[in-house]
Amino acid sequence: MKSSGGAGLRPVITTRGAIITLLILQVIALPLFPPASFLSNSQEWWLPVMLMFMVVIADIELIVRRSDQPWPWYLISFANGFNILSRLMMVWAHATLASQGSNAPNYPYLILTLISLLISLFMLIYTEWPEVRMGLLKALKKS
Repeated sequence: MKSSGGAGLRPVITTRGAIITLLILQVIALPLFPPASFLSNSQEWWLPVMLMFMVVIADIELIVRRSDQPWPWYLISFANGFNILSRLMMVWAHATLASQGSNAPNYPYLILTLISLLISLFMLIYTEWPEVRMGLLKALKKS
C-alpha cells in the first residue's frame, strides 16, 4: 500500500521546470519588507538588495550558464541562511510600534518576516535535495 503525504509532491517539485521556477521565485523572500524599510533614512534596504543580488548571480550561473560547479548552490544557501539570521535579529526591534502611549504589535512586519523565513528555510532544505541538483545536471549532460 502506498503511503500518501509529502512523498507524492517530491517528484513534481524536482522536475527541471519546477526547479528553475523555485530558484527564480526564491528571490521574493529576500526583499519582503514593509515599504518603510526601503526609505532613504533606513539602514535596512541594503541587506535584502545584496542577498537578492547573490541569488540572482547564482540563478544565472545555474539556469542560464548551466554550471555544474557547487559554488552557486553555496551562494544560494548562504543568502537564504543569512536572510534567516538577519530577520531573526531584526524582528525584535520591529515587532512593536509605539502608538498613543503604548506599544502595538507591528503585524505587517511580523507577517512578512514569517513568510520570508519560511521561504528561505524551504529553499535551504530544497536546494540540498540530491534530486534538485541532479535535475539540473541531467539536463546539462543531455545537451
